[in-house]
Amino acid sequence: MATTGDGPRRAELVAALSLAIDLGLGQPMEHMLRSAVIATRIADRMGLNSEQRAVVYYSNLVAWIGCHADSHELARMFGDDIAFRADTYSVDMTGLPFLRLLMSHVGRGLPHAERSLRAAAFLFTARRQMSELIRSHCGSASVLSDRIGLDRRVGTMLAFTFERWDGAGLPAGARGDAIPVEMHIVHLADVAEVHLRTSGPAAAVAMAQRRSGTQFCPRVVQTFAEAAAEITAGVLEQDAWSAALAQAPDRDHFSSGPELDELLRAMADFVDLKCPFLLGHSRNVADLAAAAGRYRKLPSEEIELLYRAGLVHGLGRMGVPNQIWEKPGPLTTAEWERVRLYPYLTGRILSRVGGLESVVALAQTHRERLDGSGYPSGVRAADLSDAARILAAAETYQRLREPRPHRQPLTAEDAAVRMRHDAGAGRFDTEAVEAVLTAAGHRTKRRAPWPAGLTGREVEVLRLVALGHSNRQIAAELNITHKTTRNHVEHLYTKLDVHNRTQAGLAAIDLGLSR
Repeated sequence: MATTGDGPRRAELVAALSLAIDLGLGQPMEHMLRSAVIATRIADRMGLNSEQRAVVYYSNLVAWIGCHADSHELARMFGDDIAFRADTYSVDMTGLPFLRLLMSHVGRGLPHAERSLRAAAFLFTARRQMSELIRSHCGSASVLSDRIGLDRRVGTMLAFTFERWDGAGLPAGARGDAIPVEMHIVHLADVAEVHLRTSGPAAAVAMAQRRSGTQFCPRVVQTFAEAAAEITAGVLEQDAWSAALAQAPDRDHFSSGPELDELLRAMADFVDLKCPFLLGHSRNVADLAAAAGRYRKLPSEEIELLYRAGLVHGLGRMGVPNQIWEKPGPLTTAEWERVRLYPYLTGRILSRVGGLESVVALAQTHRERLDGSGYPSGVRAADLSDAARILAAAETYQRLREPRPHRQPLTAEDAAVRMRHDAGAGRFDTEAVEAVLTAAGHRTKRRAPWPAGLTGREVEVLRLVALGHSNRQIAAELNITHKTTRNHVEHLYTKLDVHNRTQAGLAAIDLGLSR
C-alpha cells in the first residue's frame, strides 16, 4: 500500500470518477462532491462514528457508479439516457408523478405512431423492466466499488441505492430501518444538492419535508431541516473539490505502481460498460499502445505513460448520451459537436488529480491528427509527441477492429490497409502506425510508403537536416559523398516544397519524420 506522496491520492481518483458519474447523470460536474459534503455534515449531526462516516462519504461519491452499465437499455427505452436521469431529480420516484415522467421519455425521438406503441407496451412491463435495470445497476456498482479498492461495506451499501423508506423502492422493496442509516443519508444528500443548487436552501428543505416518510427517512430529514443553514453553509460558494477531499477519510493515502494501475483499470472498465461494443476497448488500447512503445524502444517511463493514458482516454464518453454513441446513421452537426468534446471532458475529469498530469495531457490527444484534422483542439504534428502519435494510432486501430452501430468490425488486414492509407495521407505518423501494426501481430514484410513521395534515404537525410547537420556532416554520418548528399537535399526540398533547412525541419515534424 502506497502511503507516501509518490503518486495520485486514491481519494482524488475516486473524486475524479465522481465527476464522470455527474456527467452521466446530466448534472454539472461536482454535484457528487457537493452532496458528499452535505452527507458528511448530516452524518456528523446524527452522531455517526468514523467508520460509518467513511461509508457515507464514499457511498455518496459512487452511489451512481453502476448506472452507466444500464445506459444501453435506458437509451432503448427512453432515448437520451442522460436527459432521463437528469429529470428523475425533479420528482419523487414513485406513484403517478414518476410514471408520468417515465411515459414522457418512452420512445422519445421516434415517430409518433411507433412512440405510442412503445408507450403502451411499456405500461404493462414498467416495473419489471425498471427492476431488472436496477438489479443490474446494483450488481455493477458493487463490483466496481470493490475494484477501486473501497471498503466492502460501501459495495454492500450500494445494493440499497434505489430503495426507499416506505418500501416502494427497488429491487428488493426494503423499507425503514432495514435500509442502513448511511444510505438514508446518501439518498437525501444526493437530491438535496440539486434542489439547493437550483432553488436555494428553503426549497431543498421543503422538498425533503414533502418526501419525509416516503422517499426519505424522517429522522434524516429532521436533522437536515433543523440545521439546514449550517449543513448547506458555503456548499455552493466554496471550491467543491477541496471541500470534499477535506472530508475524505483516507486523504493521505497515495497510489502508485501496481495499485495505481489496478485503479486505472477499474476506471477503464467503468467507462467501457457504457456501450456493449466498447467492452474491453480501453484495456486493449492500453495494451496495444504500450506494446508499440516497447517496439519503438521508448524509455520505460514513456511506455508506462502510454499504458495509463490508454486506460483513461475515454472517460469523457460519459458526457455523451448513448442515443448518439449508438446511432446507426450519420450524426447531425449538433451530435457531432458533442462527440468532439469527449477528449476535452476526459481532461476536465482528471485535471485536478495530482501526480497524473502527464497521463492526462497524453490521454486528451488520442483523437488529434498530424494534419490538424483531429479533435478537440485540432493541433498539428509539431505539438504531438511520439507517445501521442502512438496512442492515436493504437486507439484508431483498436476501434476499427470493433463493431459499431453504423458498421461491422474491420478485419485485421482491412484495418491495417486503412491505417497505412491514412498515414500516407499525413494523418498518422508512419512509424507509429507500423509499430502499432507490429504490436497487433501484423507482419512487417514491407514498410508503408514514406509521405510526400520521399525515399528511405531522403528520410534519413531529412532527419539529419532537421537536427542541424551540414551537408558534410550528413555525408560523413551516412557514408555517402558530399555531391550525393547535396542531390538528396535538393530532391527533398522539391518534394516538400520548401526552400531552406528550417522549413525542411518543420516539414519533418509535420510529417512525423523528425525522430
